[in-house]
Amino acid sequence: MSRFRSGPLLEVRGLTRRFGGFTAVRDLAFSVHEGEILGLIGPNGSGKSTTFNLIAGTLRPTSGSIRFRGQEIAGLGPAAICHLGIARTFQIPRPFRKLSIFENVLVAAYYGHGGDIDRQQAARIAGEVLESLGLPRSPEARVDGLGAAGLKKLELARALATRPQLLLADESLGGLDERETEQAAELLQRVRDERGVAIVWVEHIMGVLMRVVDRCLVLDHGEKIAEGLPSEVARDPRVIEVYLGSGAAAVEAGVAGGERHA
Repeated sequence: MSRFRSGPLLEVRGLTRRFGGFTAVRDLAFSVHEGEILGLIGPNGSGKSTTFNLIAGTLRPTSGSIRFRGQEIAGLGPAAICHLGIARTFQIPRPFRKLSIFENVLVAAYYGHGGDIDRQQAARIAGEVLESLGLPRSPEARVDGLGAAGLKKLELARALATRPQLLLADESLGGLDERETEQAAELLQRVRDERGVAIVWVEHIMGVLMRVVDRCLVLDHGEKIAEGLPSEVARDPRVIEVYLGSGAAAVEAGVAGGERHA
């Protein structure tokens, strides 16, 4: 892990979440380093969304530790966690439809900083984020004018306006065509490269994700079954059995192609 700038930014240890008699996440442990993109993958129902919700504060863990920059955050609410520097996107964007594109990002910039900035500063941040993502800065530009790719960009813009050090990106490629998928993946890489934001990325489009991420963490029934470089995970027999299946060869070929062009 010497390629990363420093020690772990996020450390998860023994993380468990039960819903009655059902255990959604069991004794999960992993780390995320500064400047890293970690892919979080697994079949439906494997615990990915629950893990995101635990880190982001939407859910409280049954047991375990979540430390961000050395501070224990397990059990804190979403607002407190956002103010500390963790932001997330959602698989289905739900912008404020009655607000303009700019106002959506302005709200995120202002409240995402816990009231430490004024409206003028928030407006400056919102404008900079919108410009960097290629979204209109005009106060008149409406959300209804955005297609699927534009809504995904707006979701990312609202998260970035909070100035996070860690971004939890949930299904950023869902509903996009092939060209839009490649552009969205490149955008996440640029967010890491230009802003230094570490990313945990949940995604089902494996060929693209495996070319972008530095490491992969694979869940099944709430437990970690594999962790490592994309090329290692793509060849892991258990990952192939429970998740990649017949698509494993295509995923591995995509990873190899990405490595040759890196």
